[in-house]
Amino acid sequence: MTAERLNPSGLAPPAGFSHAVVATGSRIVFLAGQTALDAGGEITGDTLPEQFAKALDNLLAALRAAGGTPADLARVTVYATDVAAYRAHARELGRVWRRLAGRDYPAMAVVQVVRLWDERAMVELDGFAVLA
Repeated sequence: MTAERLNPSGLAPPAGFSHAVVATGSRIVFLAGQTALDAGGEITGDTLPEQFAKALDNLLAALRAAGGTPADLARVTVYATDVAAYRAHARELGRVWRRLAGRDYPAMAVVQVVRLWDERAMVELDGFAVLA
């Protein structure tokens, strides 16, 4: 994929996301929502950062299975059960993102939800990628 990340000067400077991503490639991969489920189907992690790391790792595993890399992500949506807690952990979550996915940020949104499919889940990530 070739990706042009656009961050217009008229918008607030982005931190941990890109305002727009123009992606060119031949395959689009739609990634299902991923929570902190382990291979046995159980939620792991007692804290938001722990669950975020596992959910992101799961999302990236699905992407790798399709032949993609984190740089191929064009869009990610984060569903959090507590946006205030997400904001409170933003720096730590940013470090997790950079460790697992690097600094090629996709277009992103964080949305608060009442709950996720598994009641213990605090966060879920979905998205799509464009592969060359």
